[in-house]
Amino acid sequence: MIASSTLRLIAVAALFLGSTGAPATSGRAVAGTHGSVTVHVAGTGVDLLNTAIVHSQEPTATGMIQRSTETVELTGDLKGRVLYHVTSVFDFVHGTLVNTGDQVYSGTIAGSAPVLIHDDQFRFEVNLVTGQERGQVYLFDHIAGPKVRCQLDVVGTGLNGDGNPTFTYTGECEFRGPDSVGAD
Repeated sequence: MIASSTLRLIAVAALFLGSTGAPATSGRAVAGTHGSVTVHVAGTGVDLLNTAIVHSQEPTATGMIQRSTETVELTGDLKGRVLYHVTSVFDFVHGTLVNTGDQVYSGTIAGSAPVLIHDDQFRFEVNLVTGQERGQVYLFDHIAGPKVRCQLDVVGTGLNGDGNPTFTYTGECEFRGPDSVGAD
């Protein structure tokens, strides 16, 4: 016999994860507060740097600031694309690169219905000497689809054959229940 709390979790997960009700492929769903469900997510991605549109470059005392538009492809628990308006601050004296700006994710999360979510808080830091890359993503601003917020940690894994940066991501996505509607 299945406990009533387990049945509630299954029902809430089915409601907020879409018609497939697919759980995260890498993790588990956990009941949250106010009817929310948190899903642990993981996967990989590639920044299609070779198709970037560079809008401007301006020199600074230690490097340059570049503004561009890029596309990122995600696989794993998040399946979709990111449109990435990035401000890249290169500091060649200290060997660093910091990326910030705006991005919108379009795709599915652990088998959910399609979502659109905006992030204007992300930050990626790159050591230009070692190539080490780390960052955080805050997909918090709901645009369309299920009400969901995702916080991800990103770690660079190198370059693919086309010279595009690759990475892994892990984190949590919270599908918000009826009690949290409008609590963006």
